[in-house]
Amino acid sequence: MEEPNQVNQRPIFAPHDQGGALRDLTTITRRPLRRLLQLDQPVQLLTPAEAEIERDRHLRWNFLVNSFDVIFFMGGLSLISSTTILPLFISKLTSSTLPLALMAMLAQGGFMLPQLLTANIIERLNRKKPIVVNIGFLTERLPAILFILAPLTAYRSPTLAVVLLLLLYSWFTFGGGMVAAAWQDMIARCFPVTQRGRFFGGTMFIGTLLGVGAASVAGRVLDRVAFPLNFIYLFSVAGIAITVSWAFLALTREPVVQANVPRRTTRQYLAELPKVVQTDHNFRSFLVARFVLALAEMASGFLTVAAIQMWAISDGMVATFTTASLVGQTAGSLLMGFLADRRGHRLSLEIATLTAVFAFALAWLAPNPNWFIGTFFLLGFFSGARIVSGMLVVVEFCAPEKRPTYIGLTNTLAGIGSMAAPLLGALLVKISYTWVFAASVIVSLLAFLLLRFWVKEPREVLTRT
Repeated sequence: MEEPNQVNQRPIFAPHDQGGALRDLTTITRRPLRRLLQLDQPVQLLTPAEAEIERDRHLRWNFLVNSFDVIFFMGGLSLISSTTILPLFISKLTSSTLPLALMAMLAQGGFMLPQLLTANIIERLNRKKPIVVNIGFLTERLPAILFILAPLTAYRSPTLAVVLLLLLYSWFTFGGGMVAAAWQDMIARCFPVTQRGRFFGGTMFIGTLLGVGAASVAGRVLDRVAFPLNFIYLFSVAGIAITVSWAFLALTREPVVQANVPRRTTRQYLAELPKVVQTDHNFRSFLVARFVLALAEMASGFLTVAAIQMWAISDGMVATFTTASLVGQTAGSLLMGFLADRRGHRLSLEIATLTAVFAFALAWLAPNPNWFIGTFFLLGFFSGARIVSGMLVVVEFCAPEKRPTYIGLTNTLAGIGSMAAPLLGALLVKISYTWVFAASVIVSLLAFLLLRFWVKEPREVLTRT
């Protein structure tokens, strides 16, 4: 295997695995991974300046295909919503709140938790696209296709159906997290900093509009088709949409820059992480605020079940909650995406966090289920803004070659908070639902104060330095 070339001897074409990223793996696992990651295929390596030219040359194409990827993915995701559709499915099979707490843990933390574990390898690979497309199909898209097995199993064994759903959702969320840092790095390569917000905002706007239509149809299916056939229909369409999104993702044209990151063992890599946090004070402040914000979502996974138990709402009302959430997400992603391009992602996150405060306050004080429509709308707004700015602000704290590490640190720490939050919520639910809603209000407010007064806009810090 050819070793990395010196800067003045940069090759036009070179093997993809120049950082020895897979040397720590056994031969048995290395060969299939090399094929999936296309490590032995020659690839044109660009200087940073050449990469910007290549990025701009393919900007319209990448905007188009990645837009369809996000649009179809969001549309499919609305039919397997972890806050409405999946909790409803579980509630029809068991009265236990434990599966709901596990679902909330996976939904809020499963995607984020694995990212730091893969960042070391991702940093050393010149190309990110094979990770996202080839590995991502097996780790994220395939389980989405298999979701249909859960309602099929419900005919024979409700308990087995719940277990199967949780296993598939674990595969889906953790698998998505394994390739997430590579996807964010690839997107950062394909779009300039002043256009990333509008890309995410615009595509999520269309994707969630598609989701609103899908949720409206889902409401009719849930009300008019018998259980579990109604969920078979929903999960089938979701799997098809997510597969179509993958096909568009595979068409991305990635500008490839040589990875000049030294080879490190996992132990060496992890030992260096405290230095990153210690030396970058603003990033450390952001990590604390992001962790607190993750804890603030402790009530999210209990909203639907609370409405069912408190007011015995219909399945159609649950679909209305999904629609309200998607409309809010549409507004949040679009408005905050454009705002972030102009004013920075920290401001977008501040506004998003305030909407979470008001959302949980509505749930806390709600005299009837109609108030929960407002709660889901505001939480959708929060979610849309958090997805756009929560991802994109991280890559503005660091140099391009350190993106996977910063992304992994942020999302893994947030993932720990997100997985702890439902457990804390489950403890408070034993007292009453109002306790967990009130706790989310208080912690959301604390997260806003940290973002507002402790974290500096990274673009301004970069300009001063």
